[in-house]
Amino acid sequence: MTDTEIEITADLVRELLEEQHPDLAGLAIREVAGGWGNQMWRLGDELAVRMQRMDPTPELQLKERRWLPVLAPRLPLPVPTPVRFGEPSECFPKHWTVMTWVPGEPLDHGSISRGVHAADTLAGFLRALHVEALAEAPIATDRGAHPKNYTDGFENFFQAVAPDDIAADVRAVWEDAVSARAWEGPPVWVHGDLHPANVVVSDGTLSGIVDFGDMFAGDPAWDLAAAWVLLPAGTASRFFAMYAHADEAAIRRARGLAAMKSLFLMLMGQNGDRGLPGGKPNWGPAGRTALDRVLKGV
Repeated sequence: MTDTEIEITADLVRELLEEQHPDLAGLAIREVAGGWGNQMWRLGDELAVRMQRMDPTPELQLKERRWLPVLAPRLPLPVPTPVRFGEPSECFPKHWTVMTWVPGEPLDHGSISRGVHAADTLAGFLRALHVEALAEAPIATDRGAHPKNYTDGFENFFQAVAPDDIAADVRAVWEDAVSARAWEGPPVWVHGDLHPANVVVSDGTLSGIVDFGDMFAGDPAWDLAAAWVLLPAGTASRFFAMYAHADEAAIRRARGLAAMKSLFLMLMGQNGDRGLPGGKPNWGPAGRTALDRVLKGV
């Protein structure tokens, strides 16, 4: 059995805790549905165990360990914060981390009914996150720069799933983003992967942000795309008004990136419908709805 085929069970999680953090081994352990690169297990009421699964390297977990304690204290929404480190052993040859649990329901299984509140909440969170990053902050190779650097990725998604009836409009949004002026400020902290499975909701609004494995220093437009990817129709303009730091060029870049992210969600949905590994059937409708919001503009 290869590393990627190791079955992660509650018994294995408990065994690892008994081996490395025995004071936590008596807490209840419950599997959390979802996850691909990492698998999550609830640990008691306030903690979770994040197990490296399909991620080929521990880089994303190690990044969260290093930087979330730096960022979390100034963020206005709950985020998972590492509290214990689990190291590779004979029981499990990969990294795992005990983190704080962020209560709520993932948006890909929930909904936002208080759109204005959610827009204000997301804007406040991103204002707090998007400050100049430290010199040693991570830099992403697959995202974070100007949209023109990611035309191949857009084309792959576009050719795979763009509906014929709106294909020309989607391409126009992307080309407008590619032609927009580049980010001219210093690199800022960016979550980098804001989609419906990486935010949680409760009481009809956003209540937490999770999965910071892709965080990087770069163009904030990568997060501003969430105005269309996450928020209900008609609230993007409220979001940008409350965020207050995005000029026209940033909004154009963000809108193009939102189109690409929406196509990605649609492709993951298509993969799920086909039974392919990592596919998420419920992401397809979410992606198409987000793409419709993108086409309607701010």
